[in-house]
Amino acid sequence: MKLSELLEGIPFIDCSADLDTEIAEVRYDSRAVQPGDLFVAIRGFETDGHRYIASALAQGAAAVVCEESSGRIPAVVVRDSRAALARIGINRYQHPADAMTMIGVTGTNGKTSTTYFIKAILEASGAKVGLIGTNHNLIGDEVLETERTTPESYELQALFARMRDAGCTHVVMEVSSHALALKRVYGIRFQAALFTNLTQDHLDFHGTMEEYRKAKALLFSQSTHGVVNLDDPAANKMLADAKCPVTTFSAHTAEADLYAEDIRLCAEGVQFTVVAAEERAEAALQIPGGFTVLNALGALEVCRSLGLPLAGAVEALRTVPGVKGRIEVVPTPTDYTVLIDYAHSPDGIENVLTAVRGFAKGRVIALFGCGGDRDKTKRPKMGAAADRLADYCIVTSDNPRTEDPDAIIEDILTGMGDTPRTVITSRPEAIRFALELAQAGDVIVLMGKGHETYQEINHVKRHLDEREEVAKYFNKNG
Repeated sequence: MKLSELLEGIPFIDCSADLDTEIAEVRYDSRAVQPGDLFVAIRGFETDGHRYIASALAQGAAAVVCEESSGRIPAVVVRDSRAALARIGINRYQHPADAMTMIGVTGTNGKTSTTYFIKAILEASGAKVGLIGTNHNLIGDEVLETERTTPESYELQALFARMRDAGCTHVVMEVSSHALALKRVYGIRFQAALFTNLTQDHLDFHGTMEEYRKAKALLFSQSTHGVVNLDDPAANKMLADAKCPVTTFSAHTAEADLYAEDIRLCAEGVQFTVVAAEERAEAALQIPGGFTVLNALGALEVCRSLGLPLAGAVEALRTVPGVKGRIEVVPTPTDYTVLIDYAHSPDGIENVLTAVRGFAKGRVIALFGCGGDRDKTKRPKMGAAADRLADYCIVTSDNPRTEDPDAIIEDILTGMGDTPRTVITSRPEAIRFALELAQAGDVIVLMGKGHETYQEINHVKRHLDEREEVAKYFNKNG
């Protein structure tokens, strides 16, 4: 494809490159550049691509897209190279998102489950659905592994093209605050966008809760219709900032456009009545927890905004299986229960432990840690939430990354009180301790890793699957 075709629709400040140049591929990592490629220099969280322009040219880059240029090089200077990269991807893959109905889900918690619920409802209506999210990406039932919640813009457009070419009619995707702030979804028009909730997370990147909220709100500036959780404290600000028509859902108030009545929670799942204007339908899901009700309501309101009948959507949720790493039951030959959950924020811990307290017959044993190189202020808050809601806490390591695991644990302990606890830095050892500690009727909740099958230590991802650790314990002690 010619450089001019890749740059279609992108205003530029200056151009010293030949626009008729044939481009082999587009790169934003200088290490991947090959002869004939276009290198796009973007400013990242840890480094600046402009520092590697000379390296990219030395490796054979035919031209460079950048925000500043020095010297006589084939460059296209733009105001925002991140936005340019997104638009280049759209042009390179011939506007793939325009061929499908796009649905975006943002929020601190609940994104993954909600996207799976939406996918199930759409598929029950006959749609072929692509899914992009934290666990993995899906084209129908085909699984594609993923590294981050929302891929970089260029890879995202390639993924959309793959979904379009496979016959997908809809795409439902988790849209992280990082993706919005870093323009990974720039240029995409969403037919429906959903906000689940806002609780403390990612302040190492956004700085303040208000900046974090504003990043989430950006999704509604590129959407045809918005859906907001009216029960969340940030709802009013999200509604005020929305640049599109918005409807709401709630588990607590009839002021919402769609809401729940007669909520019944049990260990086997949830049941409730869905109400929207004059319509009523009886819903049931095989996933426990009050947050399941909210996630289901959000999914239903999104699908309702797309014109799907409420009754059929509610019926589709009856057979939705649980999502890996979200209150996932680990098979054990015991009279106690082991659950795995992705909870990695104060609100996430509170939600899952509150749900477990609702059905646990014995003690609630909480095993958790906190990620390194991330917002340190949430660590004591996570400790406090576990201390308040668990009967016994096991504080361990999560993904320490480049930090000292013991220093992270010390931060957690500052928020904890008198609840009995044990500190074991090694996560496999901590899991074994929990299994030895448990008694009949207890529920062990392994929090933080969820679907992840690794532990990141000093930039190395070491294999660690909690399901395997549990199985290993019983195979050795069986």
